[in-house]
Amino acid sequence: MIEAQKNIGLSYAELYAQLHQKLNGTEVTERYDVIVVGVGSMGAATCYHLAKRGFSVLGLEQFDIPHEQGSHAGQSRLIRKAYGEDIAYVPLLERAYENWKTLEVETGSKVYFETGLTYFGNPKNTFLDTVRESARQYDIPLQSHGAADHPLFQLSEDQQILHEPEAGLLTPERSIMLMALEALRLGATMQTGEAVKKWQHESGGVTVSTAKQTYRARKLIFTSGAWTGKLLPQLAPRLKVTRQVLGWFQPQNWESFALGEFPCWFMEAEGRDFYGFPMLPTASFGGPVGLKVALHYPGHEVTAPSEISMPILDSEKQELTEFLQHFLPLGYVKPLTYKTCLYTNSPDTHFILDHLSGFDKDVVIGAGFSGHGFKFASVIGEILADLAVMGQTPLPIEFLRLNRFEGQN
Repeated sequence: MIEAQKNIGLSYAELYAQLHQKLNGTEVTERYDVIVVGVGSMGAATCYHLAKRGFSVLGLEQFDIPHEQGSHAGQSRLIRKAYGEDIAYVPLLERAYENWKTLEVETGSKVYFETGLTYFGNPKNTFLDTVRESARQYDIPLQSHGAADHPLFQLSEDQQILHEPEAGLLTPERSIMLMALEALRLGATMQTGEAVKKWQHESGGVTVSTAKQTYRARKLIFTSGAWTGKLLPQLAPRLKVTRQVLGWFQPQNWESFALGEFPCWFMEAEGRDFYGFPMLPTASFGGPVGLKVALHYPGHEVTAPSEISMPILDSEKQELTEFLQHFLPLGYVKPLTYKTCLYTNSPDTHFILDHLSGFDKDVVIGAGFSGHGFKFASVIGEILADLAVMGQTPLPIEFLRLNRFEGQN
């Protein structure tokens, strides 16, 4: 059994307090080597990697660190290597696993929990075909299971079931706070409550203005999530923002769904993709309490990120309730909490990692993470730091470049 409370490091509350004590002691100057706009998952990771290399970096965040207005809240995120979205991601995942481990060693805190991940799909599921091929090509452990191996789920006789034992979950808020805190300890500067009003490229660098101050740097990196289209109108046609609903439920038997007893899972059901996690101790992981279940696609399209605060529709709640009642009946007594997060979707659902054309490689973009990006944050930060300070990266990102959209309307 995973001992969640042992050796995890500071509690959620202690980590938050330590981070904000450090933030409040930050000294601000006018000039930096690099400015990072948006200190969520990708921005915190980028600041962390830049500070590790000795560069002066300013992270600008319009909300708090962490916050619930974007894409990275919600207590838990999946991490897996046998990647059904595209086999080309696997080398990046291998590096991400290494970087998450490094963060744990450097901070003395645990962010990755190897719970295993079970995939359920219909007999002709192409996603699971790619999972199998990823595992074959990269020698990733992957097991075939039968319905009897998962008695808590109500499954059809022809269900495909695969299990990836080395997959599991990451803790997003804890990870963000740890990366931000480590960046601050290494000399980074971070300003919260400062939204970017305008930016411009000029000879020898960039200028970024907020309502409080104007900053200058040699390089600028945008990790601004759902706000990217507003800050970079040239990318807006390539980015669609959707609001996703997450639910936490009271199960009939709490012990059966506890961390260490129940795996993470991903299921195709009636043409939709659902996923979920074991129940996590809130003292260590933060809230909410309960069994977390979410619908991956589709989500309600929003025209402005502020729509995340719109009331959750009864129909959105009902989708999760009906799924649990049908496929995981012991996981449902009543709903406890609902939350929302934002997906920023690229046209092909693959990430966008590149320099923006026309700015002499001084402006870098990380966007379009399409609801499957968090697990990569530890390596995305490294890639974006590479692109900013070296102009290139040795990591394999050619399939994620902007030029793949050339010629498209």
